[in-house]
Amino acid sequence: MMESTPYFAVSSSAGGYQPYNYGGGFQPPPFPVVRLRGLPFNCTDIDIFKFFAGLDIVDVFLVNKSGRFSGEAFVVFAGAMQVEFALQRDRQNMGRRYVEVFRCKRQDYYNAVAAEVNYEGIYENDYHGSPPPSKAKRHENDKDQMEYTEILKMRGLPFSVKKPDIIEFFVDFKLVEDRIHIACRPDGKATGEAYVEFESADEAKRAMCKDKMTIGKRYAELFPSTPDEFRRAESRSRQ
Repeated sequence: MMESTPYFAVSSSAGGYQPYNYGGGFQPPPFPVVRLRGLPFNCTDIDIFKFFAGLDIVDVFLVNKSGRFSGEAFVVFAGAMQVEFALQRDRQNMGRRYVEVFRCKRQDYYNAVAAEVNYEGIYENDYHGSPPPSKAKRHENDKDQMEYTEILKMRGLPFSVKKPDIIEFFVDFKLVEDRIHIACRPDGKATGEAYVEFESADEAKRAMCKDKMTIGKRYAELFPSTPDEFRRAESRSRQ
């Protein structure tokens, strides 16, 4: 039942989930994601962490169109109440621009991630809402249709995760142990993301069977990634 949201096990002092509706049985919690629009074109995930200072961010995804940053982003928080606090920052300024913060659906977030990996020029035109249905209406479980490299991206990791934990998680697969990168914020704290390089693209695809399995007490979600994304994450952490 809990596989419907990979962050189900995340708890937060500001927004713990209440998974049961005692009047009507099980009610899946809302996926804690917001969408940002109007960001400066030199915006980085670090700027977004600063914009939402004090809130518990699980993931930041910057949307690219035609290979360039679009001024939009998705931010996943640790709980539903965190989203309510985030929405209060709607139309506050980042640099000289005000940023729109609004609710969106989990599928919009997954579609944006899928499009980043499978970029084929489908975002040549601006859109408002979900991407065009011809390419982007992919279910999150259709990751086997994506193009694979030797890199996988992990999301929703415990903030205390270390490289040996990731090696143990993929113990049945051939990974490159010195090519594991755990992403960090500017303050040195982990973001809940990591990048893992395997010996081949086929091995990375085989390792996708670990998608949404637990590492510690949290669900780890896996996405195909690229060497370029791996290098950008390393560069951001060094900053």
